Amino acid sequence: MFELSVEGAFSAAHQVKGYPGDCAGIHGHTYRISVKIRVKNLDKLGMAMDFRRMKKELNKILKRLDHTTLNKLPFFKKHNATAEWIAVYVYNEMKKKIKQIASVTVYEGLNNTVTYYED
Repeated sequence: MFELSVEGAFSAAHQVKGYPGDCAGIHGHTYRISVKIRVKNLDKLGMAMDFRRMKKELNKILKRLDHTTLNKLPFFKKHNATAEWIAVYVYNEMKKKIKQIASVTVYEGLNNTVTYYED
């Protein structure tokens, strides 16, 4: 089994509705996103998957999030704009294009991460 990873980043504003503290107000982050896939077999070139394909799909998703207020996007009108829900959003959008997705990790700031995966 092979596990591949690509990363990207976006900057956005958000607020965590109902949070009992500073994060309840609008504020911003630069988020780093790491997407991992798992593949059993290599193709005829000896690759599990072209990194360019993975990066292209991730960048399409991140472009929709970059320099927005996340809470105004349709998905985040239904779900609080937390790192956890950002991970779910990116995972589901990537899965539409790359079925072998294993996990998405969201880095909110330098020291905080959340990883989403399905069993």
